[in-house]
Amino acid sequence: MEPNASSKELQLVRGLGLGGSIALNVNLMIGVGPFITMPLVIQAMGGPQAMLGWVMGALLAVCDGLIVAELGAAMPEAGGSYAYIRDIYGRDRLGRLLSFLYVWQLTFSAPLSIASGCIGFSLYAAYLWPGLLRQFAAHHLSVPLPLIGALRADLVLTHGTVLALAACLVALVLAYRKIGFIGRISNLLFWGVVGTILWVIFAGFTHFHPSLAFDFPPGAFRFSSGFFLGLGSAMLVATYDYWGYYNICFLGGEVRDPGRTIPRAVLYSILIVAALYLSMTLGVIGVIPWRDLLVTAHSPARNFVISAFMQRIYGHAAAVVVTLLILWTAFASIFSLMLGYSRVPYAAALDGNYFRAFARLHPKHRFPHISVLTMGLVAMAFCSLKLADVIAALVVIRLLLQFLIQAIGLIVLRVRRPDLDRPFRMWLYPVPALVAIAGFLYILISRPDFARELRYGFAILIAGLVIYGVRSWRRGEWPFAARSGARPVAP
Repeated sequence: MEPNASSKELQLVRGLGLGGSIALNVNLMIGVGPFITMPLVIQAMGGPQAMLGWVMGALLAVCDGLIVAELGAAMPEAGGSYAYIRDIYGRDRLGRLLSFLYVWQLTFSAPLSIASGCIGFSLYAAYLWPGLLRQFAAHHLSVPLPLIGALRADLVLTHGTVLALAACLVALVLAYRKIGFIGRISNLLFWGVVGTILWVIFAGFTHFHPSLAFDFPPGAFRFSSGFFLGLGSAMLVATYDYWGYYNICFLGGEVRDPGRTIPRAVLYSILIVAALYLSMTLGVIGVIPWRDLLVTAHSPARNFVISAFMQRIYGHAAAVVVTLLILWTAFASIFSLMLGYSRVPYAAALDGNYFRAFARLHPKHRFPHISVLTMGLVAMAFCSLKLADVIAALVVIRLLLQFLIQAIGLIVLRVRRPDLDRPFRMWLYPVPALVAIAGFLYILISRPDFARELRYGFAILIAGLVIYGVRSWRRGEWPFAARSGARPVAP
């Protein structure tokens, strides 16, 4: 369906309530990330003080959550951050450029995010089928770019890559449905996710040894450069693991009573997941010595720490069961990611600010089927990358071209539009917004080799600026419309 169809035909269905909204967020937030990345967080800080990385990540998530809660309640539209950035900075001014850049980066970061879940799914499945880790092809890519430097990536093909592709394809098939059915799927997946992590927490605290959990190495909290670099690395991983609390904002046009539902879904999901992560991590290091986890971080066993943890407590059969449940959890995240991100190019295309094909809705079920298909297929193309590289590139690209712009934008909107109807207002304004900005900048630059991922962000930014410039010049849009007096062409 073309973007000039009638408004009735283009109207999305408001079918998501609070329960389904929280389920979508939690499914995305938990995923396979914390089950695989726990040894990496402990490695970054070198001991149980790694819990600080989870705590700081949770505080940063709350601060940013308050930003998207206020914006989502005030502007409940499909596309979430795209709509916020566009309207804050001006639909026909700078906002047009910044919102285009946001959708442009999402063309890369959203499939990367979906692919990270698919790769994690296949890596964890290797506990049951070790042959999935067998590598049959690898290639190192290095593309030198002027002024930016070389962009590097490692392509690795294993038997697990086939499983990752299959998981992505199944999620794509399920996401290709009307929103009411989506809500029922999300609730079903939600209880599998929460049940899995609650079982792990129960196992940890019924076999808990304080001497292991609080066995801090000498100088654990000495504020040295190594401490802050380690905290930055731990927070990068924790930020990735917490992401997803804003997922419901992408579906703002499909939420019932959005002024109340969106803020509650955002903040409740952060609190639920933070409590689960902190409890699970503490429980695990109270059973498995953290030094063993450090060794694990350098071996394939890092991919299934929780299964080894359950095997130590209950035996092999329990480890198999928890592995299957974690795979359920990983798949729920893949599904939620694909569903939420697919609504962003749709919203931009309706504005004429992205390719018009993305504005089409399914003729029967009225969901953006072209966008869903595109996200799924591009994600499949990224399934041959290494998980650690995917996470680092994803976080840096998203911080540069979404979160910082959005956090600053909330302050700009408060100044420009004090009269805007805000069903929810940020607590302690502007402190959370300023803390979020500082936290994002800290993660960007306080890690070893941080410049490598920044190159990806700058390369995408420059390419987006060139594409937008050529496109807007040809169409007579901002900033060229202001100079030439031409009227923008119809999308």
